Amino acid sequence: MSEHEEAGAVRPLALAWVGRYLAVGERVVATEALHGGITAEMRRLTIGTRDGRIRDLVLRTFVAPSFVAHAEDLLNREAGVLALLTGTGVPAPGPVAVDPAAAHCEYPSLLMTHLPGRTVLDDRGLEVRVPPLARQLVAIHALRPAVRPPEYEAWTTADAVVPPDGADAVAWAAATDVIRKPAPPYEGRFLHRDFHPGNVLFDVEPPGPAGPRITGVVDWVQTSWGPADLDVAHCSTNLAMLHGPAWGLRFAEAYEQAGGVLAAAASERLYWRLLDALAFSTGVRWLARPWQEAGRTELTTRTAEGRLDAYVTALLDTLG
Repeated sequence: MSEHEEAGAVRPLALAWVGRYLAVGERVVATEALHGGITAEMRRLTIGTRDGRIRDLVLRTFVAPSFVAHAEDLLNREAGVLALLTGTGVPAPGPVAVDPAAAHCEYPSLLMTHLPGRTVLDDRGLEVRVPPLARQLVAIHALRPAVRPPEYEAWTTADAVVPPDGADAVAWAAATDVIRKPAPPYEGRFLHRDFHPGNVLFDVEPPGPAGPRITGVVDWVQTSWGPADLDVAHCSTNLAMLHGPAWGLRFAEAYEQAGGVLAAAASERLYWRLLDALAFSTGVRWLARPWQEAGRTELTTRTAEGRLDAYVTALLDTLG
């Protein structure tokens, strides 16, 4: 078995479990590792049908001990959210089966439908992708489920922030002081909580008059209830590290142009934007790896950290 085949291979117990949810005469005929994820293994499973056609499913598997410990909550949450999103117009996978406590598989797993399209992380064409990203996020925030997801959790605290090597110490100290304050009041919204270009699929066909079409939004394990600013902040930070600080600043404008509503006070906007940006202070290296695997080989940890530093400084200059 080649190295590529081994990377995409499904473990025996998981393969048997998947088989329980296939139609009579169907079988897994090929598997492929999907790159870009940080917290879980992702595999595309090609299913052969009785009449000779094929269809695809996706298997998410939590393997790392730090995530296995929380897998039951995360996978149950994602399976529930995917079921909730069915029929809403938000393009998301459909849930097929979930084994959150690894009762049947080697590791906690979620089986879901496969969506067409691909992630696009290139600088080229970014100006036409940002408006659809903003419109999609506005649509997500407009959802009003009968049962709210859990309240958001902050991903850092002031005491946990460690500025990257070479960062502007004065700016980072000022930014840290901002998030040391109590969180501003907010109107709750349905949050994806990890919305960024790496979790959005675009149509591979040439873009139409409204720009490229989004075919899917994936990775709903962190879905929460909280301020729209927090989702906007997370996408902004990712855009800043992927494409430069100016794009991080522009995304909030695109979100409002798409009809989204953010905090009225600049100080409140600054809080949420910095709360997200500073959460990456010690985790940039985890982001750089999947970006490089996706073809952005020039995005070293140091490059991304430099952009994060510039973005934090720009936020303080713009909103401070």
